[in-house]
Amino acid sequence: MSKSNNKTLTQNLYNSTASQWIRSEPSSLSDFTARPFILELCEPITGLRVLDLGCGEGYCSRELRRRGAAQVHGIDLSQAMINAARSQEAEETLGISYEVGCATDLKQFDDGTIDLVVAVFLFNYLTTTQTQQCMAEVARLLSPGGRFVFSVPHPSFPYIHKGEYPFYFQVEGAGYFSKRDQQFPGRIWKRDGSWLNVQLVHKTLEDYFDALKNAGFNTMPTLRELKVTPEHLAVDESFFSPLIDIPLHLAIQISK
Repeated sequence: MSKSNNKTLTQNLYNSTASQWIRSEPSSLSDFTARPFILELCEPITGLRVLDLGCGEGYCSRELRRRGAAQVHGIDLSQAMINAARSQEAEETLGISYEVGCATDLKQFDDGTIDLVVAVFLFNYLTTTQTQQCMAEVARLLSPGGRFVFSVPHPSFPYIHKGEYPFYFQVEGAGYFSKRDQQFPGRIWKRDGSWLNVQLVHKTLEDYFDALKNAGFNTMPTLRELKVTPEHLAVDESFFSPLIDIPLHLAIQISK
């Protein structure tokens, strides 16, 4: 897949669906099964200079600011998503800045000027090469001891769970190793019965860890395999039960 092709597909998807992502409380599956755990990996947040890559309409940016970040800057490829984030900033002023930008080119940030970089479901839209470029940029701009926290769909998930409610990527017939860097469509549902269209540029576990190593990260990462918990089932058993005991997402924290 060419770099320009997958960037255009991603921009088109989110420019056309930005309004569907706006929410003030958890709504989609991953708002329950991923984002709370990712934010916990970001702690302690108080006083940090934070960059939210692939910030979308600002859901996590706002939470990072509420948890005490000194500065939060959000970047997203989609103008419509940034417009939605700025609109919510206007409604509830938290002091977050947002701009349209590309995660593989962060030259607007000087070396060592960010304490925490967060990328929530960004890399499933990037090729292996783009992932390596982004992680190299993250390593450059992180301050000494700074942390990088990111999440991706668990690489094995599309091959374990069939293309059905409440979350899937349509990889039928595709090989885990042979289809690296190919883009697959998917859907993730909200509890109200609607869904969001998402995409996966498939990469293996090895691809992610090689990219971190090549970027210069050499500390032991913290890794969490995120899943449906008993607490989720207590909230809405019918919604979460189709995914019991299936690895849904990976969350990784690594220090510079």
